[in-house]
Amino acid sequence: MHGEYKVPGGKLVVVDFDVVDDVIRNPRVAGDFFLEPDEALGDFDRALTGLPAASDAKQIAQAITAALRPGTVLLGFSAEAVAVAVRRAMTDARSWSDFEWEVVHDGAVPPRTHLALDEVLATRVGEGRRKPTLRFWEWDESAVVIGSFQSVKNEVDPEGAEKYGFEVVRRISGGGAMMMERGNVVTYSLYVPGELVQGMSFADSYAYLDDWVLQGLRGLGIEATYQPLNDIASPLGKIGGAAQKRLGSGGVLHHVTMAYDLDNAKMLEVLRIGREKISDKGIASAAKRVDPLRSQTGLSRAAIIESLKQTFTDLYGATAGSVTADELAEAEALAESKFATEEWLYRVP
Repeated sequence: MHGEYKVPGGKLVVVDFDVVDDVIRNPRVAGDFFLEPDEALGDFDRALTGLPAASDAKQIAQAITAALRPGTVLLGFSAEAVAVAVRRAMTDARSWSDFEWEVVHDGAVPPRTHLALDEVLATRVGEGRRKPTLRFWEWDESAVVIGSFQSVKNEVDPEGAEKYGFEVVRRISGGGAMMMERGNVVTYSLYVPGELVQGMSFADSYAYLDDWVLQGLRGLGIEATYQPLNDIASPLGKIGGAAQKRLGSGGVLHHVTMAYDLDNAKMLEVLRIGREKISDKGIASAAKRVDPLRSQTGLSRAAIIESLKQTFTDLYGATAGSVTADELAEAEALAESKFATEEWLYRVP
């Protein structure tokens, strides 16, 4: 068995081992990480030897932690990272370089069509009918996009939404409400095969799938970091948030919205942001949570998107593509039959 895991923002962990009578034998942990003292490398191998092959990542990480000698220092990786590499070795996990990637940046479509495209394209990637894809959204309308499990009345002020022309729509992924004002957000979706995140927990996969954008933002001079579970942030505040949905086809939808610019007063009129939601943030108001890209870079929204597209292309050898006519037709039909209906929008009133 051979497994690899690149820690987001950290180092590569590689594991090789045999499975004999359903237990791990002859393990070897390697990588470009840093470890002190040198002798601690053998602790990893001893911890893995004899573990049941069916052990989950938590059990593996616990065994490693218990086996490490006092004073051991791990830099660029962790016991949990080794556990992920072991689990990926046990599955049909694959890496970014195993796929041909496509970058799509088409013109604007209505908000409900964007949401339908997410479902259609992720499904097709899972079925092998489309290459794994990064798609940037364009907007010529404004919308509030609420999470799959949120209550409309708890999240959106209808008078504020109507006043400023925000359509309210519901996506298929969980997470919180996002105020998508045209021209003021950078939104992208990743449609990936499930094999890319095999062996990872949901928490691990969030950071793993967005490591590329952190590199892109840092290239623009932003000190971007990932804040579990699903926030992209800088020292000055939150930049954006991610959400994810794993579909029955085997495809994974992972999408992110980052604030390019933000009218705080408008946000507080359109969204109902309760004190409980921000109680763990250590701040007095929701308006102070967000740190837009425009204020940090001075660049246009279009320039930021072009830079991020180039980062992804350089990392993974992606080629430019577009949504096909039949994909768009399927999405438009799904938008009308599902995303535009009151049954879907008010599934949680």
